[in-house]
Amino acid sequence: MPTSARPEPVGSEADPEDQRRPRALALWLLVVAALVLAIVVVGGITRLTESGVSITEWKPVTGALPPLSQGQWQAEFDAYRQTPQFTEINGPAGMTLATYKFIYFWEWVHRLLARTIGLVLVAVTAWFWARRQIPAGYTPRLIALIALIGLQGAIGWWMVESGIVNDVKVSHFRLAAHLLTALLTLGGLVWTALDLLVLARDPAARPARVTGFGWAVLAALAMQLLLGAWVAGLRAGVVAGGGWFEWNAWPLMQGKLFPDGVDWAAGALWALGHDPFLIHFLHRWWAWAVVALLIILARQVRRIERPASVAVHSAFGTQILLGIATVWSGVALWLAVLHQTVGALLVAATVWAVHALGRR
Repeated sequence: MPTSARPEPVGSEADPEDQRRPRALALWLLVVAALVLAIVVVGGITRLTESGVSITEWKPVTGALPPLSQGQWQAEFDAYRQTPQFTEINGPAGMTLATYKFIYFWEWVHRLLARTIGLVLVAVTAWFWARRQIPAGYTPRLIALIALIGLQGAIGWWMVESGIVNDVKVSHFRLAAHLLTALLTLGGLVWTALDLLVLARDPAARPARVTGFGWAVLAALAMQLLLGAWVAGLRAGVVAGGGWFEWNAWPLMQGKLFPDGVDWAAGALWALGHDPFLIHFLHRWWAWAVVALLIILARQVRRIERPASVAVHSAFGTQILLGIATVWSGVALWLAVLHQTVGALLVAATVWAVHALGRR
């Protein structure tokens, strides 16, 4: 999160017009943050329905429109039929043009949301800049957020490309980069909006700083999110042996605390980055270290900003229950999507709490 910008007061304390400007900008940034949350949700559906490689070209402008004729649909389907996913999985399973349209829809919505997020943030920034209503020191931060969204689009295509050329699924490393960039953008939007809301109340206020403990919490949470992205990319959620609410899939994995299926043949380092059993094991137990840090964080901010403390407790409690239920269900789509959604909300709540701690 940005920590160095020190905007000068935008007006006198008695000037209500100048105080409304940072508040209006903050509210717009929270709208963009809500759109980022929406794209994380749709991204989860896209991954779980294997829709990510259904659109085989990256057309930032013309791709905003879906196929409008039968010929255009057939051309898109023919391009998809050249991918490993179709030739090895969906083709032998009998995929038709009608079923292809379903997965195309989710990837198209995902990309449309990405375009919308970029356009809204650029338009808002340009509007406030043209009217000279961006507080001093915040323009570079807004530009950085716009750049992050552009980078997110490029990483998204880089991720999809790995599933078009190399494999039946996208690279789990690229998937993790794509998701973490989205969550970093979400955190940056929330942090900047919170700074602006404080500035609206006090024109002499300076941006919050990330404390040492705040950095520790954010780093631990980032590691958990990385492991979660790898679990998703490797389809490792099912290696615990869960069926529809099969209770033995948690806390055990296939009947044991530590699973037997870890492949150590290529070395521990390779297993840490590639083995679904080991990555799933690390994801489920590292979560408790993160929970311990979040409890401490929430207690520290309880007297500073109680709603932030409540938000952190609510988010991680719900996230734990959803994670367990997802494994028990054999990764039911709706539970897995909820798990990813609440993960994004946990990021926002944690940023809120760290920001409150930094203000003190």
